[in-house]
Amino acid sequence: MTATPRRWRGGCAHRVYSVVVFIVLAALDNVAIALPPPLLSPISRDLGVAEPVVAAAVAVNLLLTAVAAVAWAYVGDRGNRKRLLLVGTLMWTAGIGATTVVGSYPAFLAAQAFAGIGLGAVASVGFSVVSDLITPRRRGLVMGLWGLSQGVGTLAGVALAGVLGAADWRTPFRVLTIVGLVATFAYLFTYDIRRGQSEPALRALYESGGEYDHRISRADLPRIAARRTNLWLVAQGLTAQLAFGSLVWLPRLFQAKVEDLGYAESTAIVVGSVFTVMLLSGGVLSLVGALVGDRLQRRTPRGRALVAAVGVLAATPLFVALVFFPLRLELPAADPTTGEIVVGLMRSLVTEPTMAATFLVALVALALVSAQSPNWFALVVEVNPPEHRGTVFSAGNLVNGVGRTLGTYLVVRSFEALERSLPPPLNFAVGLAAFQLFFIPTGVMYWRASRSAPADIAEVDRMLVARATLPAGAGGRSGEQAGEQPVVERLESDPPVEADGPVVVDRHP
Repeated sequence: MTATPRRWRGGCAHRVYSVVVFIVLAALDNVAIALPPPLLSPISRDLGVAEPVVAAAVAVNLLLTAVAAVAWAYVGDRGNRKRLLLVGTLMWTAGIGATTVVGSYPAFLAAQAFAGIGLGAVASVGFSVVSDLITPRRRGLVMGLWGLSQGVGTLAGVALAGVLGAADWRTPFRVLTIVGLVATFAYLFTYDIRRGQSEPALRALYESGGEYDHRISRADLPRIAARRTNLWLVAQGLTAQLAFGSLVWLPRLFQAKVEDLGYAESTAIVVGSVFTVMLLSGGVLSLVGALVGDRLQRRTPRGRALVAAVGVLAATPLFVALVFFPLRLELPAADPTTGEIVVGLMRSLVTEPTMAATFLVALVALALVSAQSPNWFALVVEVNPPEHRGTVFSAGNLVNGVGRTLGTYLVVRSFEALERSLPPPLNFAVGLAAFQLFFIPTGVMYWRASRSAPADIAEVDRMLVARATLPAGAGGRSGEQAGEQPVVERLESDPPVEADGPVVVDRHP
């Protein structure tokens, strides 16, 4: 009767299940982040405050997510990551649940802040766990899937807010609370992945019964900062997220354009949210950038960073053009239902050339700029040893959070300043266009990272080879804890590395 549990625990099916749960959690935390912006108007009206005040609460949520992620990641790189992820997931679910019952702005701010602290765990500790599932050969692709889940979560949050929140802004928060509780229950049964399990240089160590027991300490922090690629990968997040953070207000831009055509606010909210989801669906093409990065990285260790640099720079003028395209809609004139709005919007994409052009430009722009995401994740893994990855990711996430917070909040202030001379929706378009120019220094920093990455990758390879050498008679755990391969590695059927003798690392077979 005990054979079945043994086959399940740590087996391929268990690992696949764990990967799916981690991806769902990554998506849900982005749903939580994306819910408030499309509902800015009804939330501000219900709580009796101005829209920029609600925007400030959204910015606080983003900032706390980024700041808390640093602490979560450092503790996760030293101890039990599964327990931390469980606590963090329960925290953000509780914060979202509290949002559904708030009756004042201070309560709304507190609920969003508490949710933000929990969300930091999913972002940073989750990345550390996922990185231990992936072999170098398909690192960009699988990281692309993980990053794509977050993009899908953002789109789902925007859609959930627009479709369910037009009549009552609290409804999408209630739905997300229930889904979060279900995901928390599913997470209880995931497999506890061990650090460094995906590294070819460490496979012999695990197969020989050893354990990779290196953990981060404060003494490691200067060495992390000394890796030049880390500096460029972290710094680019500030300018990139100034631009990305401003894009969370695309639904507000389209809402203003629809209202300018004479439609009611409720109709405009649905159109703004659904149309934004349609435009941002081009992010799914980040998998193309991941595949290109994997292929080019096998040719040159500069490959991933070069793919990211070219994609970001090429997307910039397209984003600037995107916000100025006019909307032309075919909707029922009087009080259309949500279904009628969606059908009319889809019809307009076919019958109105400007709508079709907007859609195509957005797809290309998102495909280009999204190429940087999976390659950023993969580079963080490749230029750092396993015990540093969560912390480096969280440092990048902190800078991302600062940039995203500034972009999210400052662009709203720019809307207000521009409205003195430019009427809506033109003030929204000009403000968003200006913030897209921050993608230019982002592309330059990726190019600089391409210059330093080869040396940093080689240094990590040498370090892992040295650590994989076991002293004579060394051994440790056996069975499921000693020699299992990560699920991605199993699927690729890589040849085993011999445990005795020198270990030769081929990161890209």
